[in-house]
Amino acid sequence: MANGGPVEHGYPHLETVREAVTALYRRLTYDTVRTFPVSVAPADVAFCDTDDLHLGAQRVAREMVRHYRLPDARLIVGFREMTHAANVELTAGPEYFIELNDRFRTHRRDIGAALAHEVAHVYLHRLGLSFPGTRDNEILTDTTATYLGAGWLLLDAFREDGASSQKLGYLTPEEFGYVLAKRSLAFGEDPSVWFTSAQAYTAYGKGMALARRDGEQPPLRSAGWAGRRRYARDRRHAQDRSVEAGVRHEVPYRFTADGEGPLRVSFPCPTCHQRIRVPVKGRVRARCGLCRTVLECDT
Repeated sequence: MANGGPVEHGYPHLETVREAVTALYRRLTYDTVRTFPVSVAPADVAFCDTDDLHLGAQRVAREMVRHYRLPDARLIVGFREMTHAANVELTAGPEYFIELNDRFRTHRRDIGAALAHEVAHVYLHRLGLSFPGTRDNEILTDTTATYLGAGWLLLDAFREDGASSQKLGYLTPEEFGYVLAKRSLAFGEDPSVWFTSAQAYTAYGKGMALARRDGEQPPLRSAGWAGRRRYARDRRHAQDRSVEAGVRHEVPYRFTADGEGPLRVSFPCPTCHQRIRVPVKGRVRARCGLCRTVLECDT
């Protein structure tokens, strides 16, 4: 939790975020991911200063349990002084103890954001899905919360001005915006109508621009002129065998050939980032086997 200190910006965790989206689709499958078409509603996690602190926290926790479809999980929420925003004790269940930073006693509007992250930990624990290392596992948790419809609260908790700052979660604001944009493009839901933080709008806009660029990379037919020209040049080199196929690390596609067989190109799906491999033979239509996105390609 950044509390008055500097807030990291940009996309330092982007590759891990993309790996997290892929892992989520692989573990849950497309059908389960599609059962989360509606995000947590602002009214369901609203917290008034006149509400009882503990009863209100338990109410919001129950809403998160409902959203993540964990009906047999019981959350017990408490408060104490700590460095991090919150902590959850992951046990066999069905009871889970969540501790929130004492700061939330007076910043109650952000309790929903903190619980969105902690209950996502419980959800992933139940799934048996994790990444090695604390940092990557926390990025997986933020990504899961956001992609499944609760993480917009984490971005909305980001506030920054000349005198103070606050940010929850391990992703940067722009990375939260990127995952939210991925969700928006997949589900057709615009989370920006719920933002109360002006900085959240900005971060979401930047994340959306990057998410749209994922769908404008060759060999996709929506790629721009410069990208198509670069792709054509790399394809010629690969066909001539004048350079080793796939050595350009700054582009997302890779050319490969099976012995003397036809040349193929692989590239990440713009929705779930699983790599797709298709023959190099002009215009083709590819379907991602993981998220079922249909892609128009010019290979």
